Amino acid sequence: MVVLKKLWELLKGTFEEWKEDKVSRLAAALSYYTIFSLPGLLLIIVAVAGFFLGQESVREDLMSQVGSVVGDDGAEAIGTMLSNAGWDRDAGVVAVVVGIVTVIVAATGAFTQLQEALNTVWEVAPAPGAGILQTLQKRFLSFSLILGIAFLLLVSLVVSTALAGLGNFLEDMFPGAAWLIQILNVVISFAVITLLFALMYKYLPDAEIALKDVFIGAALTTLLFTVGKFALGFYLGRSSATSAYGAAGSLVLILLWIYYSAQIFLFGAEFTQVYARKHGSRVVPDEDAVRVTEAQRIQEGRPSEETVREAARSGQGAAALQAPPSRVEEGFLVQKTPLALPPPPRSGLLPTLRRVLPAAALFAGGLLLGFVLGPTDAEE
Repeated sequence: MVVLKKLWELLKGTFEEWKEDKVSRLAAALSYYTIFSLPGLLLIIVAVAGFFLGQESVREDLMSQVGSVVGDDGAEAIGTMLSNAGWDRDAGVVAVVVGIVTVIVAATGAFTQLQEALNTVWEVAPAPGAGILQTLQKRFLSFSLILGIAFLLLVSLVVSTALAGLGNFLEDMFPGAAWLIQILNVVISFAVITLLFALMYKYLPDAEIALKDVFIGAALTTLLFTVGKFALGFYLGRSSATSAYGAAGSLVLILLWIYYSAQIFLFGAEFTQVYARKHGSRVVPDEDAVRVTEAQRIQEGRPSEETVREAARSGQGAAALQAPPSRVEEGFLVQKTPLALPPPPRSGLLPTLRRVLPAAALFAGGLLLGFVLGPTDAEE
């Protein structure tokens, strides 16, 4: 009973935070950025994983996974994106460089938006005074995580191939034992996806979260994501919601899938934040970040439930939900009730490198694994 009561309190707190942070709106914004980042993102992932396992093999596996969720039309749309993305390798050096930079910037756009969404969930924000260097650091972090995803895809494909071969061997030796390999494959896939979500929860936001808290939330998100994958596949495969869009229906299918997947991901983030606050080690802003105050939340149109209830009890209504009045002095907007600001952010790359190194280590491990296993498997 005690465990169920704690779980209920966690879920109740998660839904309250969900409403306060307007996660549906965050998911919609994330979907918009992702649909434009998708071609470049897929191109980089397929290029990295395909370097070891063969691009056709990676593309086929990707199409199969997408098709199982959004159907053949959605998979065909993804294939078209991959075919049309990139740059003309026969063009001049300048054109190729511009094409590569464009692909990287486009691919990291979704992760930058995802970082802002997680900052909203974690109730932190970059410290005032962030400039071009901080923007470049965010892009570098996003690109590192893309490489980390490519590594995890590489590991997943290699392990799946090895398990398939082992399953055939066991089927010949012990008829009926192949189901053990299927269970093992599901467990490994669950672990890989959990690690991916944990990396995002841990290193994307401008906050410090304990690994234990991160993995608990990531495991719940993976469970919801796995169940949601089949539910979304069932709904999208039988729904006529996109029939009115004609030729653009496949793109709408992908957009719907991204939108609902983003809500699942952000729900897991809210759960992680609530768990860390109530039972974990709490969420602490990074050195170059500051905790968002209630006045800032009111300015952004997302006051806490406690503030709303207090306004209702006081009888002041909307007047109680207004941020402290401001005045203009020498061209600057100044709060009459000033917010406590941290010291100026430290310069240098150390804070970002501390967050990038795990993803870079994953990618380096992927390179090593690819050189050991990838080329041989691809040739066979």
